[in-house]
Amino acid sequence: MTTIPVALGSRSYDVVIEAGVLARSAEWLKPLSRGRRMAIVTDENVLPHLATLQASLTTAGVESEAIVLPPGEGTKSWAMLEQLTDRLLDLGIERGDHVVALGGGVIGDLVGFACSIVKRGCGFVQIPTTLLAQVDSSVGGKTAINSRAGKNLVGAFHQPALVLIDPDVLDTLPLRHVRAGYAEVVKYGLIDDPAFFDWCEANAPALLAGDPAARAYAIGHSVAAKARIVAEDERETTGKRALLNLGHTFGHALEAEAGFSDSLLHGEGVAAGMALAFGFSAARGLAPAADAERVAAHLRAIGLPDGVAAAGIEADGETLVAHMLHDKKMDAGKLPFLLARRIGGTYLDTSVNLADVRAFLDA
Repeated sequence: MTTIPVALGSRSYDVVIEAGVLARSAEWLKPLSRGRRMAIVTDENVLPHLATLQASLTTAGVESEAIVLPPGEGTKSWAMLEQLTDRLLDLGIERGDHVVALGGGVIGDLVGFACSIVKRGCGFVQIPTTLLAQVDSSVGGKTAINSRAGKNLVGAFHQPALVLIDPDVLDTLPLRHVRAGYAEVVKYGLIDDPAFFDWCEANAPALLAGDPAARAYAIGHSVAAKARIVAEDERETTGKRALLNLGHTFGHALEAEAGFSDSLLHGEGVAAGMALAFGFSAARGLAPAADAERVAAHLRAIGLPDGVAAAGIEADGETLVAHMLHDKKMDAGKLPFLLARRIGGTYLDTSVNLADVRAFLDA
């Protein structure tokens, strides 16, 4: 078992990583139940894991109530937020209770946001069931829903009380979703850890094939990297946490053009976005062209998109830049970009001219 602390003072919590931990989850959840019924929010794709979780709680004498939502990005909506908060209130949720979010990033984001506003804030626990959620969205307290203007634009910082990660649940995850999650793994190497990018190049095939050792190492290394950055800059005020958004400005624009549908998964958008960020950096003379091509080649080799066309998007630069103007990082009318000087050398650039971005995307 690996336990990684997220050090945030009074809001600190542990991320527990262990194969098979879902079947023993009551060891951690029972103390949080306070002898009360626990609400579990999940989606229709995760029902086998829900059965495992509820069996553990039942054996430990903890009652539970499941709220099962539709799968997919469309669930991160005002309508679903209203439905979920009403259901939680119907169940009598108190401020001292902890709601369990069992699922991928959609469920974690929605449940976290709901828990940030129900009774002006109740507790919650993340049990992520996708690779993307395990290595990224379940850790750090960013919660949100999507809106007409764009992705994750309505939300709050609300830290979980605990994160339980069971790598074995990935055995049931479709390969496409494993690949999408891998984009958030390799991101940590591209941000500030070139040695980890080397590891990813050598071990991505084993990881995607389900090798337990490769999977455990990738998850642990990624979570530790994110925990370190979140502890330094929890609310993204110093620019350090913004590094975690590598690929997201380009990627969210692609997702918006795709209508936030399953035609382009979030991790696929991030992969294309990272390749575009490196390509744009190289085009501006900031990063070696060889590094940009190395990043793109690695993404192509494992079946991830490395640009606009590869992501299945048919849109010009003006259209995509228009989507970017809704980016959460907008500051005083300017849009900062995560660019790179090299692999492992990502930085926040506030001097980017959007006309240059449009021209690059149209090239």
